This record gives sequence, C-alpha cells and structure tokens, in this order.
Amino acid sequence: MTSILRSPQALQLTLALIKPDAVAHPLILEAVHQQILSNKFLIVRMRELLWRKEDCQRFYQEHEDSVVSASREIAAFFPDFSERRWYEEEEPQLRCGPVRYSPEGGIHCAAGPGGPGPA
Repeated sequence: MTSILRSPQALQLTLALIKPDAVAHPLILEAVHQQILSNKFLIVRMRELLWRKEDCQRFYQEHEDSVVSASREIAAFFPDFSERRWYEEEEPQLRCGPVRYSPEGGIHCAAGPGGPGPA
C-alpha cells in the first residue's frame, strides 16, 4: 500500500511498547498493529525483544515524560538508530511522501527512488 503524506510540520518519533500478554496472542497482537496503522502512525522500525524483570524495572524507573527520555528509550530498543540521521534523511521523505507500508517488514518506508528499505 502506497500513500502520500503531506505535512508542513516535522514528524515526531514515538516509541510504542506492546506488553507480553498481548504479544502472546497473535490475534491481539494483530489487532494492536492494525489500530496503530488505522490511527495513521508510520512504523519506521520494529523489533521483538525479551527483557528480564530487572531490565523492565530499570527502564520504567528512568522513564520521564520528556524529549530527552524518549530519545534515551528509543536508543535502548534500537541501539543502531541515529535520531539525528532519521530527522535529516528519513523524516523529510516520510513527511512528503510517497510512503509505502511493507507488511513483510512491518514498517513504513519511502516509496520513491530510495528503494524498499527504511527511508
């Protein structure tokens, strides 16, 4: 599915965590995924991860509602993700479209000459 997203404002990064009880049930997981898509969120990275209880406690202890916290949390889940590079290179392509959703990869990517990978 290809669509064109035109937004005068820069896109914002949002980290979505799906808890184990939802992931354990494929139908619930698919419903959550569809809800994210139906609310017009672009999925730019996706990863499955199994954390120990200690990892979860440390993550939630450090959680704050701030841009700094969001950047730290994204880095915890996607250590190879460069937020600066995303805003400089991928965000403009995703904001101005065309955008394609790849069901195989579960992410959105630029549908233009950049190819089928993440924008």
